[in-house]
Amino acid sequence: MAAAESSAATGMRKAPSMEWRWVSTEDDDDEEDRAGAAAAAVGAVGRGGSFESEEDEDGEDEDDEEEEKGKQRLIRTVPSVDWFDVEGNEVSVAQEVEDSEEFDFGRTMFLALQTLAVVFGDIGIGPLYTFDVMFNKYPIHGEEDVLGALSLVLYTLILTPLVKYVLVVLWANDDGEGGIFALYSLICRNAKVSLIPNQVQSEKRMSSFRLKLPTRELERSIKVKAKLESSLLWKKLLLGLVLFGTSMFISNGVITPAMSVLSAVSGLKVGIPDTSQDVVVMISVALLVILFSVQSLYGPTAFKAFNPLYIIHYFGRNPFQAWLSLGGCLLCATGSEAIFSNLCYFPVRYVQYMFVLLVLPCLVLAYLGQAAFLIANQKSSELVFFSSTPSGFFWPIFLVANLAALIASRTMTVAIFQCLKQSIALGCFPRLKIVHTSRKFMAKIYIPVVNWFLLVSCLGFIVLFRNKYDVGNAYAIAELGVMIMATVYVTIIMLLIWESNIIKVLSFVITFLFLELVFFSSTLSSVGGGGWALLIFASVLLLIMFIWNYGSKLKYDSEVKQKLSKDLMRKLGPNLGTIRAPGLGLVCSDIVKGVPAIFGHFLTSLPAIHSIIVFVCIRNVPVPVVPQTERFLFQRVCSRGYHMFRCIARYGYKDKKQEHHSVFERLLIEGLEKYIQREAVELSLQSEGDVDSDEEPPTPVKIITAPNGSLYSLDVPLLADYAPSTEVIPEASCSTPQHEPVLDYAHNLELELAFIKQSKQSGAVYLIDNPIIKARKDSWFFKKLMINYFFAFLRNNCRRAIMLMSIPHSNMMQVRMTSYV
Repeated sequence: MAAAESSAATGMRKAPSMEWRWVSTEDDDDEEDRAGAAAAAVGAVGRGGSFESEEDEDGEDEDDEEEEKGKQRLIRTVPSVDWFDVEGNEVSVAQEVEDSEEFDFGRTMFLALQTLAVVFGDIGIGPLYTFDVMFNKYPIHGEEDVLGALSLVLYTLILTPLVKYVLVVLWANDDGEGGIFALYSLICRNAKVSLIPNQVQSEKRMSSFRLKLPTRELERSIKVKAKLESSLLWKKLLLGLVLFGTSMFISNGVITPAMSVLSAVSGLKVGIPDTSQDVVVMISVALLVILFSVQSLYGPTAFKAFNPLYIIHYFGRNPFQAWLSLGGCLLCATGSEAIFSNLCYFPVRYVQYMFVLLVLPCLVLAYLGQAAFLIANQKSSELVFFSSTPSGFFWPIFLVANLAALIASRTMTVAIFQCLKQSIALGCFPRLKIVHTSRKFMAKIYIPVVNWFLLVSCLGFIVLFRNKYDVGNAYAIAELGVMIMATVYVTIIMLLIWESNIIKVLSFVITFLFLELVFFSSTLSSVGGGGWALLIFASVLLLIMFIWNYGSKLKYDSEVKQKLSKDLMRKLGPNLGTIRAPGLGLVCSDIVKGVPAIFGHFLTSLPAIHSIIVFVCIRNVPVPVVPQTERFLFQRVCSRGYHMFRCIARYGYKDKKQEHHSVFERLLIEGLEKYIQREAVELSLQSEGDVDSDEEPPTPVKIITAPNGSLYSLDVPLLADYAPSTEVIPEASCSTPQHEPVLDYAHNLELELAFIKQSKQSGAVYLIDNPIIKARKDSWFFKKLMINYFFAFLRNNCRRAIMLMSIPHSNMMQVRMTSYV
């Protein structure tokens, strides 16, 4: 408890890996007894390798709703352990908090220097265009105008990149992953806000789902969670905001190369005064094509700008023009979101060190130098960066500026790749081909279609506007759209996860939301000067993501309604009304519970069905990485004689899903064998408990002693209603004839494992469900348009998760069924 208190005192630091649970006060004594029993058993093992039946899950949801209505209190339990670790006689323990690691200054500085290009490339080129755009709307009439603009830039740098992003938002990362979807995934796994209800209870016991809360008091968090889960409006609003933020972030990534390269190349007008704008545009286009194809002395007067009173004087002299220039001022903070989105490459500590110790001082000195030049040359308000460069150093600085612009463009492109990968994994964007460019670092990816799409879009913006002022207007709108969404989501995280003091939460949201809305009002005034094109571009992206999410939800709901009942399976009998042929049949669908409707089509259409059937669902969970030992969840469907199982293959949005089908089959079969072994151990222990005791305890607690001396609690049986099988599974046959009753669980286990081995040798066949949905004839026109045409086009031209395994056509059978929604 002391550890948790010390963690809480440090604000947003992570607490030790302990779990908190809310229980009703009526069950306090029972919960304390169970917590004590689990602590005595060293680790509490739930059903991490299996998942509950549909009836159990529905019952749990109803109980949770009733429990939340009553009075609750918080208790602390030991962390759950995945059942794969039980069979491996190992208990996975959480890694130590990063702050406890020994500080290595040399290693810290080495990693911090690497962040210059990857993380700070975008914000580092702000001096190329910030003052140019500002003084295009606010002409210089005196020294105080320059000082006011400089003061506004300095405090924007301090408040937005430093205070908001570096000191606050970076801590809202999702296990090292940044970006708008990382914020959304944190909220999704703390509250049921996803519109597609395909999360199973066992996912909460995954090690990646065990959140480290910084405080003990969670009353406000429970209220926020209950509000989010009970309101469909809030769920749709959260999804809409994240889709809007993503569309604005992609638009930002399109504008960044256009603005940075165009501003850098415009320096030719200083070195070669006769250079025309057409030449600048052509050179910018050439540099962007190459990029996407290969992936002064300061005066003391300027220091007066640190006095914030100059901002007041700046607005007092000409309020309207000063308000218009806010959009240009914000350009000094562009790249702030890229710092957070590219966080996956480096730890938070190194990014913070690099920004505070190097990036921010360099930016401040650059703006001070330009302001000193403008004070001495008040009529030179265009191309300030290059005009302030000494003539003898112009060409080297011009070359460096262009290289920096290309690096900044690449920074935003990489950030967009990461953002789209997260959105694809969470079902908010059509699946695209993702190429992993490094075997060592999973975060290094490349999306070919998106790369060429960004190139065409960048060229379109440059050719359309031809000057950096109109592009700058669009740039500010895109950046502010992303910033506002980040403020909203971080506020929710502060309430739901961090359990921050309400004064801190209100201070954060009021301060930054007010500032960003003021900046946003300024940028909206320039919609006619370039912002209109960006808004149209972002609206198209938003429409694509909305249609994909809407169609995916309708498809999932249709599959759930059409799934087969277990009663039908029981009536068909172990042979399923057909012939059971040797082999392993993997029925692939998107539903996580129940028997998919496509399986009934296979039973009626095929002359035989495989001796072992596994219903496979490839599930993207809102966590960065799923450990390999926790990849699969299993459950037996019907009784043992049916040889039918359900399997959920879980992947995080950072996991590489391009496994070869043979590797996937091997891992799946290994997991299935471990599940059967654990099931046999549980049934054996359950049988021994029934023989030793006269009365059956209401809540049996089973303890396993591993060879290494560790104790494991199996307090909830996998199959509580499962009766011991009296069938013998022959090794040399795929049928299941009746024999003498066999009560030896070890013998039954050997026979079933031999049966699986034989089926594996016969080969695996993938029976793939590829449903088609169409709008009903009586549906409204726009629904028909979205489902029958737009969603169908996106679905036919995107990749399915199962197709990434390079399955041979001889081992695959794909059937399409049409459903009307």
